[in-house]
Amino acid sequence: MLKKRIIPMLLLSQGRMVKGKQFSAFRDTGDPVSAARIYNAQFADELVFLDVDANRQGSDFEQLLNLIDKVSSECFMPLSVGGGVNSVEQVRRLVQSGADKVVITTAALENPGLINDASAIFGRQCIVVGLDVKREDGAYRLYSHCGRHKTERELEEFIRDMTQRGAGEFIVNAVDRDGMMQGYDLEMIKCAKAVTDRPVLAAGGAGTFAHLTAAFQEANADAVVCASIFHFGDNNPIRARSHLLNAGIPMKLIK
Repeated sequence: MLKKRIIPMLLLSQGRMVKGKQFSAFRDTGDPVSAARIYNAQFADELVFLDVDANRQGSDFEQLLNLIDKVSSECFMPLSVGGGVNSVEQVRRLVQSGADKVVITTAALENPGLINDASAIFGRQCIVVGLDVKREDGAYRLYSHCGRHKTERELEEFIRDMTQRGAGEFIVNAVDRDGMMQGYDLEMIKCAKAVTDRPVLAAGGAGTFAHLTAAFQEANADAVVCASIFHFGDNNPIRARSHLLNAGIPMKLIK
């Protein structure tokens, strides 16, 4: 059985780490390099870095590359990096800077062929498709540009399409639950899991360790992606792992 994963998410704005609610009202939460060092010491399975400026006001791609280069030189866990990635060349440069995986969100909706091209060049294990989702009129609808633009695509059919095109993983993020710390949308995770054989990473809503347990036990998520639970409480990946192991979740053992 594949081990389940705990993955802190670090949202970036102008080189700083931020966190908001429902993709807005972002506030500064510290230095991302320092946070990465701490998560490395706490044995996080992976880290996700997403630049929230990229599809809002434009961002400095070189700044993102420099940050990933610094983090990868000090931390020894897989790094997934995204935010406005829209070309094979950007994927290449992120990988060269130390990213193990690249997260593609808006560009996957606007240019689906990018997933074909990127997975063919770098391997599907390198390509993560990010999905920002809201439940509307009984369906899970996808949003682009950091949750600002509604699209006509629905979660299940889009995941099927991206799976065929070579996506290696999916980060499924519930926009309305983001930062609310009231639990994951378990039905959304179940819907995603039902239509792909690729790992599904649950995001948006974790506030307690019980929420992490539910994502694994009730929705069969392959990983939990967390931000607020670690930023705004006396919690860390070590404690989360211990709780999950005690609940019978198959986790990677650490020293």
